[in-house]
Amino acid sequence: MAEYDLIVIGSGPAGQKAAIQAAKLRKRVAIIEKQAAVGGASVNTGTLPSKTLKDAIYYLHGFKLRSLPNMAYSLKKNFTMSDLMTRKDLVIKHELDVIINQLERNDVDIVHGTASFIDPHTVQVKRTTGQTDTLTAPYIVIASGSRPRRGDEVPFNDKTICDSDSILSTDSLPKTMTVVGGGVIGCEYASMFAAFGIKVTLLERRNELLRFVDQEVVQALIYHMRTNGVMMKLGEDLDKVTQDERGRVVASLKSGKTVISDMLLYCMGRMANTDELNLGAIGIATDKMGQIKVNEHYQTEVPHIYAAGDVIGFPGLASTSMEQGRLAACHAFNVAQSSLPKVMPYGIYTIPEISTVGKNEEELTKAGVPYEVGRAFYKEIARGQIFGDLEGLLKLIFHRDTLELLGIHIIGEGATELVHIGQAVITYGGSVDFFVHNVFNYPTLAECYRTAALDGINRLGRN
Repeated sequence: MAEYDLIVIGSGPAGQKAAIQAAKLRKRVAIIEKQAAVGGASVNTGTLPSKTLKDAIYYLHGFKLRSLPNMAYSLKKNFTMSDLMTRKDLVIKHELDVIINQLERNDVDIVHGTASFIDPHTVQVKRTTGQTDTLTAPYIVIASGSRPRRGDEVPFNDKTICDSDSILSTDSLPKTMTVVGGGVIGCEYASMFAAFGIKVTLLERRNELLRFVDQEVVQALIYHMRTNGVMMKLGEDLDKVTQDERGRVVASLKSGKTVISDMLLYCMGRMANTDELNLGAIGIATDKMGQIKVNEHYQTEVPHIYAAGDVIGFPGLASTSMEQGRLAACHAFNVAQSSLPKVMPYGIYTIPEISTVGKNEEELTKAGVPYEVGRAFYKEIARGQIFGDLEGLLKLIFHRDTLELLGIHIIGEGATELVHIGQAVITYGGSVDFFVHNVFNYPTLAECYRTAALDGINRLGRN
């Protein structure tokens, strides 16, 4: 039996940071990874691959926006799905090298195999060779991640009927595609494949997309997606999926309608990877999505066992998972740390991309907070003209009386980078005056902050 100070189950963002933090504290650490490659879904099938595809496609799409139609036509005509996947694989390989180097440099033992609990301090690891190892530690972090949820009504074949994992292995370029699910993943893939020239139909059982995002920004996204050729069917629930005699995918809806396409991508949530851990044997329960309940220190019902990342549910972001894993390791070894910040940015890598931090109008209206809004459109900014993005929008929300900045919502090029300026001001309780009385490089998209601030102040009737 191998003895450690900390065992980490899963090598995704949460697992990596938990392991490295403990190693920095001079603890002996083992990280268990079921798959052949480390990095979890974030590196191999989720965050990194999808964003790489998005940027590659956006590069082509961007040429059209920059008024170079001949070059755009040439690139789009000769660029294939195989080219996209090659680019994705190169990025993943580089990131895997970085992760392995970090773990090895910090003397973290990497154990490949499927983990399951024997008792609250002991984990059995079954390797693919059939060999079984046993590890024990006073503290354990569960960071086993998640996988796409697969509906029973969908006969997945991972070629023409895929989930967000298997779509990354396809080498065919369909002419038409149905995307089921209007959440973050569904919207990202629908927008990127539409920009690539595929005719996309997006099905969503609710009557709105991205409910947690400011609805003005969502409406702007819907406009852009429709302009790029996405056909949206909102309020439509999937009944069953079949294939016709020509091999086309037929999505039958509960309303009686049908949608026929060359490929179907199913994006209806994710399940936590906890079913093989034998959690019942140690008194840890999971919900219907396989997720584990934790307290503010990421402790489970068994105090010396922690959980972080996708296995604990929302927000399920790589960025927050990293910090959750690190904080869990700090708490286990009595290292004082602050909790996650109350204000965190969210990035949605659609085309165009969206980023948001703080409160939106719907939340403030419900809470009865008096607020004002300032807007800046990219077309008003010199950098927006240079980029060729004339539809981008930066929207800031602030308190009418105190001028305290309450929320930033952006759609357009560079949104996920630009949002961090507003994040810093909100975090430290700054006001909209910060943007009015500061100088920004010219030409930059950051100028949008000053333009939006002045717009908002003018709405208050103040000079």
